[in-house]
Parts: sequence; structure tokens; C-alpha cells
Amino acid sequence: MPDPVAEPPSGRRLPPGTDYAAEATRIGRASEVVRAALDAAADLAEGDSADLLRATAAIAADPSLVEDAEQRVIADRLVPERAVWEAAEAVAEQFEALGGYFAERTQDIADVRDRLVAHLTGRPAPGVPAHEEPFVLVAADLAPAIVATLDTARVLAIVTGTGGPTSHTAILARARGIPTVVAARGAEAVVHAEGLVLVDGSAGTVTVDPTEEQVRAARALGDQARTFDGHGRTSDGHAVALLANVGDPSDAEPAAAAGAEGVGLFRTEFGFLGRQEAPTIDEQVVAYRRVLAAFPGRKVVIRTLDAGADKPLPFLTDEPEVNPALGVRGLRTAVRHPEVLQDQLTAIARAADEEHADVWVMAPMVSTVDEAEQFVASCAKHGLDVAGVMIEVPSAALLSGPILAHAAFASIGTNDLTQYTMAADRLLGAVAELSDPWQPAVLHLVAAACAGGAQQGRPVGVCGEAAASPALAVVLVGLGVSSLSMTPRALPDVAALLAATSFDECRRLAQLALAASSAADARSIVRAALPVLEDLGL
Repeated sequence: MPDPVAEPPSGRRLPPGTDYAAEATRIGRASEVVRAALDAAADLAEGDSADLLRATAAIAADPSLVEDAEQRVIADRLVPERAVWEAAEAVAEQFEALGGYFAERTQDIADVRDRLVAHLTGRPAPGVPAHEEPFVLVAADLAPAIVATLDTARVLAIVTGTGGPTSHTAILARARGIPTVVAARGAEAVVHAEGLVLVDGSAGTVTVDPTEEQVRAARALGDQARTFDGHGRTSDGHAVALLANVGDPSDAEPAAAAGAEGVGLFRTEFGFLGRQEAPTIDEQVVAYRRVLAAFPGRKVVIRTLDAGADKPLPFLTDEPEVNPALGVRGLRTAVRHPEVLQDQLTAIARAADEEHADVWVMAPMVSTVDEAEQFVASCAKHGLDVAGVMIEVPSAALLSGPILAHAAFASIGTNDLTQYTMAADRLLGAVAELSDPWQPAVLHLVAAACAGGAQQGRPVGVCGEAAASPALAVVLVGLGVSSLSMTPRALPDVAALLAATSFDECRRLAQLALAASSAADARSIVRAALPVLEDLGL
């Protein structure tokens, strides 16, 4: 990546006699240009990528940011670019003070700030360099807005010095099929422009100046075409349902075409984000039917609205919180606004009646047995008989037996389960080593959740990013997970490794991972015990 936009000198002011009002209006025009560019990029993207781009565009057009910067020009006589810089710093400080998910959005604020400053100073917008040949992109960090718009024909892989494996950047890169290694500290110092590097996204390694033999081997593996036949199973025939995560109705048909056995996580936030009021029941029915129609006769697990934290909605979470990640999010929003959940369940039931998919419903952020029992009862009133819960907090994993005495199934969200278990913000690169689903403590909680499911005869799946990692998927199956839901791009690789590994071997590897002393040890021990990974190029 090119050098970032430099901070305008502190205190740089406009000369006396300047038309300060005219200079101030340049900021509003710049914000419109930046917002329009981001919205145009969002129109070319889909699903989560489009949502993130539009959220960043909203920051560019934020009246409070623009008005603050304009006031600094008029009152303090600052040059517009310096005024924007200071106004953005003020907004970022407010977000940092809120902590958790809001603190992570400071990266997006900085992205907007740099774009505004570049426009005001006549510089090209910061972003991906132009290069004649396809290349590996190396950067200190990358904003989700950049990853969402990368040309995958040009950018072969990504290496960042910071970031976490479950950050928005990493999730978007995986969804787009771009091999990525994050938190590679010092990478920028040892990798030089025009140099040759070999990036292994599965192993998380970056080889600088690889040998010709290493390059040939990598190219040979990369040329292999791998598909999924739609039947997940181990080498000895133990069935493991391989499902797709869907973040937008437009993702459903491509997921079905990729062979997904169903949908293990249909995120419904897409219909609520960026609105001042909840969508109507009729609007929701239309959207839900698009997904259900793509999977006739197959399971579609619909997660009810997961608002709060990094997805605040004015009609649900209108009060600021000191720590939003530990505040009113997920199912907790239904306590104050039960009508939003009830309308959504009504819409899901109507969509289910009008299509032929096998509809399951689950609630996010369930922490207690009472919450699970109440949610199941609400679903039953709407004729939704297969109601389950997300296991994202340690309490739910430890109480999975009693919870699953009421709920029909559970799905483990490994991203949040890791965050809450390790007390490490999953979006913060400084604690990336802790924010790793290979952490033995996290794996023990997965095992506890599966034991609770076995006790009640209920299936327990995984729908977090961990499911898309082939080696970790084998461990999860060995711990008792019955289904794995992931980005459709990951289906062929996960299916290939499972098909080459027996169920007994999965269980043996799971025990090795549980006995490890660290995430790094668990990963290396399991990978060393799976020589087939090298044959498969994983």
C-alpha cells in the first residue's frame, strides 16, 4: 500500500482576507464526493461487503463530522484539511471511549478522514496501488471498505501487520476468496516492493523469497480445481452437514450452486441496517422468501435480529453504552422492544408457509436457561417448532444441557465465544493472539456445549469463522459438532479434508487439541498429525 495520507501540520491557518465561509463549504462538497464514491463501490459489492461500505459512506456524510470541521474553519481559521483532521480525531476519541465494537470503527473514521483530506488537497484517494501484474498486497492494516472492493483478479493475497483473524477485514477477505495472513508483525520491514512472497492463508505463513521449487509446488496446488458434491462426511461415512452462511438474500442462490446442504446461518440484519424504523412484516417476508426459495427441502437456519454492539439501530439501541459488546445486543433488545422480535417471527412464519424449505430459527446472545425457554415459547406461538439458540457466551456453553432441554438445537458462534472467553476484543489486532478459536479454553467450551447437546439428544453446530478452517473443522467434528456452516468458498476445502479423515481420527485430534497449552500449540500439533493437508494444499 502507498504511504498513508500525512497529517496536515497542526495550526495551519488560512490567511487574513480569505472567504472563510467558501472554504468551509469545500468540506461539505468533499464529503459528498467521498460518500458517492463509497456508495458506488457498495453498489458493485454484495452482502456484508455492501453493508460495510454503506456504513463507511454514512460516516463520510455524518453531519456532526462535517459541521464540526466547517466550524473549525470559520471560528479557528484552520485550513479545511486540518479542520477535517481535528474533527475526525474528536469523533474517533468518542468511539474509543465507548470501547468494544465502537472502538474498532475508528479505523473506518480514519479511512473517511484520509479520503476527505486527499480530496481537499488534490491528491488521489488513498487505496490499492495500480500495478500491471497481479500482486500480493502488504499493508500495516486494511479498512474493510478497501477489502470489499479489491479486484480479486489483481490482488492475489493480503498480508497485514495488525488485525485479528475474526476482524471484519479478515472475514471479508475469506468471503471473497482472497488468501490472507493477518497480525504478521514486521512483515512490512522484511517484504520489499517487487519482491517474491508465498502466502499460505490456511497455514498463516508468509515465505519471503521462496525457492523455485516452493513456487512450482504452490502453483501446482493452486491450479487444482476442487468442488463439493453436496454430501459432507468423514472417510468412514460419518455425516457432517456442510452448510452456508448467508448475509444477504442475493447470497442464497450462489450458496446453493456451490453445493451447500442448506443454510446454517442466515443473518437478518441486512434488512434493518441503515433505517430509522424496522422494516414492515411484508418487506421481511419478501426478503426471507428469496433465501428459502433457493433451498427447497433443505434446512435454512434463520437467526433473529442481532442488533447492538457494532450494529446499533436507532429504533432498538438508542441509548449510549460504556461497553456495547457487553450491553443490550441480540436477544436482549427484545426486552425493551418485544414488538420487533414478534414482527420478525411473524414474517419468518409467513415466509416458511409460502416456501418449501425446512425452516429453523435461532436467537443470538442467549445467556440463560430462562432466555432460551422464553424464546422457544415465542416461536411456538408463531408455529415455528424448530427453535434454537446461538452459543456465543461461556454461560450458554456451560449450561448447554439445561438450555437444550428447551431449545431444539444450538449453533456455536466461535467469533464471539472466543472474544468473551478470552476477554479479548475480536476486532483488535493488539490481542489477535488471544482472539484465536484454536485457544484450548474455547475448544473446551465447544466440547461442553456438544456434551450438553448429546445429553439432550440435540444437534450442536458451528457457524463461526472456525468452521471454514479445514484443520479446525476436523477438530470440531471430533468434539461432537454435527454441522459446519461457512462462507460457500470454503466448502470444497473443508469437505476434502473431512473426506480424507476418519471419525475416530477426528476424535483423536480433538483430544490432542484440548490437551495443548496454547492456540499455537493446538494448531501445530493437529496440523503435524494431518500429513494429508500438504497433499491437499491446505
